[in-house]
Amino acid sequence: MKTRATLIGFTAILMWALLALFTAASGTMPPFQLSAICFLIGSLPGIVVLLARPERLRLLRQPAKVWITGILGLFGYHFLYFTALRNAPAVEASLIAYLWPLLIVTGSALLPGERLKWNHILGTLLGLGGTALIVGRNGVSFDSAYLVGYGAAFLCAFTWAGYSLATRRFEAVSTDVVTGFCIATSILSLLCHLALETTVWPQSGSEWLAVAGLGLLPVGAAFYAWDFGVKNGDIQILGAASYSAPLLSTLVLILSGFAELSLSIGIACLLVTGGAMLAAKDMIFRKAASSPA
Repeated sequence: MKTRATLIGFTAILMWALLALFTAASGTMPPFQLSAICFLIGSLPGIVVLLARPERLRLLRQPAKVWITGILGLFGYHFLYFTALRNAPAVEASLIAYLWPLLIVTGSALLPGERLKWNHILGTLLGLGGTALIVGRNGVSFDSAYLVGYGAAFLCAFTWAGYSLATRRFEAVSTDVVTGFCIATSILSLLCHLALETTVWPQSGSEWLAVAGLGLLPVGAAFYAWDFGVKNGDIQILGAASYSAPLLSTLVLILSGFAELSLSIGIACLLVTGGAMLAAKDMIFRKAASSPA
């Protein structure tokens, strides 16, 4: 069960790898408007399930702390990430924001029944190094003029790590509640859009398809898969493996003609893959040992 849940959680990382491609193909829609639409689309599968099985509506009756954690996690992360990108260069802001897998792995030592091992830490650091090569391949330069953006990026990392670790503590809570988190995040994003942005609609069918793809996968199904994975799988392996998202995202962009292959990307592949395998070595060898000869 734990291995299956970990693999389901990893599908969220695979879906997040499509985030950059779909975002690039979605046109010039402002971020909060895009977030409002995508999270609304992302809530639709959960709504369909609840309509088909209305007895599951009772699973939405959860303590306030569950709803506060979920809404702060999904909306808070995106609000802070957009704020960071508005107030600091994208490279530095993204690099800081991607501290969240490291925070998940190290913070997991505080969870009941979890034990932090050397391979988790080293594997995560290798992944962080690979991510630094990907995100900062054109150079990194921190400037005190962007302290607001850097601060938002740090809070962004802590928000997602905190949400993921807290979700593990709510392991008895059904993943159905993610539907409510998505709806609330869509409403809050819409309010931010109306207050801060000018509405821009997609100009072609392909842009609308990209928006739909965002809502169904990286800003939709991925959150359901991540919720199930961190509640029932190996959160340390998922944290370390999360560093493969920017690498896979870059590879998807290369295959789609939006980026070019380079030596730094090749080295990043080795670091991220090696780090993920090192972090997951216990699960890999345990599975191999349990396989019939």
